[in-house]
Amino acid sequence: MVIVMRTNTPMEEVNRLKERIEHENCSVSVAQGENYCILGIIGDTTGLDVSKIEANEYVKTIMKVQQPYKLANRMFHPDDTVVKIGENTIGGSKLAIIAGPCSVESEEQIITIARQIKESGAGFLRGGAFKPRTSPYSFQGLKLDGLELLKKAREATGLPVITEIMSADMIDKFIEEVDIIQVGARNMQNFELLKELGKTKKPILLKRGLSATIEELLMSAEYIMSEGNENIILCERGIRTFEHYTRNTLDLSAIPAIKRLSHLPVIVDPSHAAGIWWMVQPLAMAAVAVGADGLIIEVHNDPANAKCDGQQSILPEKFNALMKDLTKIAEMQKRVI
Repeated sequence: MVIVMRTNTPMEEVNRLKERIEHENCSVSVAQGENYCILGIIGDTTGLDVSKIEANEYVKTIMKVQQPYKLANRMFHPDDTVVKIGENTIGGSKLAIIAGPCSVESEEQIITIARQIKESGAGFLRGGAFKPRTSPYSFQGLKLDGLELLKKAREATGLPVITEIMSADMIDKFIEEVDIIQVGARNMQNFELLKELGKTKKPILLKRGLSATIEELLMSAEYIMSEGNENIILCERGIRTFEHYTRNTLDLSAIPAIKRLSHLPVIVDPSHAAGIWWMVQPLAMAAVAVGADGLIIEVHNDPANAKCDGQQSILPEKFNALMKDLTKIAEMQKRVI
């Protein structure tokens, strides 16, 4: 349920109504904008006397929320959410570009690539320290050593770092050493992990599962938000279909759909979507054109010898050319990189 208050309602009246509703064992989320004030009601609302709420002179209207996700719903939060990471942001008018190798391989490799992508205009560094792989015999990442190398790359360039978490027992370590915690597609519905991440205030990049619907993605975000963490960035990275030419099928329609349904920022991963390096550029440009808030792109200085996903990684010089193309597309969308 959503209660829309009249313009210029005194805050003490908002708080009075909030307390009254919370006495009925419901939780209330208050969204305050320049020209609006909305109370989002979560929980069993059967005990609420709606007629009495409607009789309040400061209540403009009451609406029922049909979707099962509440906190992630745009009805609860009409303005777009902008997630702050230090002096950087994801969401709003600035297009966020996250780039780097699929996996951290060595100190020289990660620092070299970090410097190259920063020079091209990227705002964040990605790199896998813990790698979930389909085969147990594939490279699993440098693990804790990889985290240390990411820290060194951050010190050398100033770029905030993002890397994937695999289990809840690593949360404290990630909070201390990582700027954005990534939840991979395979863990999108690891609800115990999501709930624990919800107890932190760390920005979370939540990737869409291989076969997940948009509603299921938003429900996963709801798990995190229900524990108090609203710093969530959604990521479309392709879904599994009958097509085998590409690694996955990039669902570009998900971007405008999610932005209509939810206030959370949404970025696109064209590298994992296609699995083919030469497709990254057109898919990245298309994603920006349909309204994505950012991109996460795999960049490697020696893709042929990469330990992980070299076939979908682009060279630094190709990334530099892509950034110039993206700048033009962003201008058409009245955005900046």
